[in-house]
Amino acid sequence: MSHRELGRREFTVMIAMIMALTALAIDIMLPTFGAVRSEFGLPADSTAPAAIVTFFFLGLATAQVFFGPLADRFGRKPVLYAGLALYVVSALSATLAPTLEMVLISRFVWGVGAAAPRVVALSMVRDAYQGEAMARTMSVIMSIFVLVPVVAPSVGALILTVASWRWVFGACAAFAVVMAVWTLRLPESLEPDNRLPLRFDAITAAAKSVVMNRQTIGYTLAMTFLFGVFISYLASSELIISDVFDRAEQFPYIFGGLAAVMGAAMLANAAIVWRLGLRRLVRWVLVAYVAGSAGLVLLAVVTEGRPTFWVFMIGLAAMLSMHATLIPNFNTLAMNPMGKVAGTAAALIGTISTAFGAALGSILDRTFDGTVLPFTLGFLGYGIAAAGFVLWAERGRPFETHSTSQEPLARSAAPGG
Repeated sequence: MSHRELGRREFTVMIAMIMALTALAIDIMLPTFGAVRSEFGLPADSTAPAAIVTFFFLGLATAQVFFGPLADRFGRKPVLYAGLALYVVSALSATLAPTLEMVLISRFVWGVGAAAPRVVALSMVRDAYQGEAMARTMSVIMSIFVLVPVVAPSVGALILTVASWRWVFGACAAFAVVMAVWTLRLPESLEPDNRLPLRFDAITAAAKSVVMNRQTIGYTLAMTFLFGVFISYLASSELIISDVFDRAEQFPYIFGGLAAVMGAAMLANAAIVWRLGLRRLVRWVLVAYVAGSAGLVLLAVVTEGRPTFWVFMIGLAAMLSMHATLIPNFNTLAMNPMGKVAGTAAALIGTISTAFGAALGSILDRTFDGTVLPFTLGFLGYGIAAAGFVLWAERGRPFETHSTSQEPLARSAAPGG
């Protein structure tokens, strides 16, 4: 079979796995934090290993703004392969790093490499779809993608039983090599006539069209605050499960179970968005998100930050389910007006949401006091901020029905099947 005969299902799974490179680089090493503390002589309750996640996100955020214009000029695939090469090299470099500081530098560069596949994946989806069709496709992609957080911590824990935590980095490099081979089948989705010149004025004009669009920037900022909560969850979940609930050995399974719940929510979103419409679905879920986070704060207050494990897990699973519904829909609404500059738009949206999301998450991380109260307050505060930006994006008249195409934008750009 020629790579040009790539089927739609294979395309969806492949894009999901391209995006999963980012999740793998984060989630597979969450179980290694204890070993990292031990090797570098850190206290048992040190939050320093969380920087392994934060530095990766900073690299991811910094580089997207560069890869976007390159993807709009040279096409999606050359940028994809450049990023994969950097991803592999920096992952291998991290395995040899003699100090935590060198690990963090490698992780930053690793994040830079991961930025290219992320930009390319979002650009290719936008090349092919818009509106509810894009939201549905993104939800299916994200539901497949979320299998990585389900499996990755257990894989990381399994590697730790037979080898050093450094081999976890090597596993990521091996997966990236596999993806590089598989994506040889992927067709280029950017038509030659749609390529933008790599000139400062052209790049500036494209960037201006993104940041001056009220819908795009409003939903991007809303997504940024939700990313802040999620990044804090990724960095703090190991400490919360270990210190607050004394279930360190169960962490990979708890984390994987919550990721599975998120995946199920994304699959449900793919079906529901077609029936309710994109904006109507966002309205109801966003209202429930703020109400649910207020409930979590109340639970934390009345239990002095140490609620019953299963009660808290049920509440957290509900919040993460709504999180999983809102993120792909916010991303779709942000990208929807940006068909002509999809690469640049994906880069700027990714840069803003990831960079500021990482900063917001880092602020929330530092408030950890041995209880879940600061974490729940983060859900509530950041959720209210996200709702405010959505109201602004919709000019104070949120969720009115707008005409959005449910058909692929350009069938010639999408894989057949």
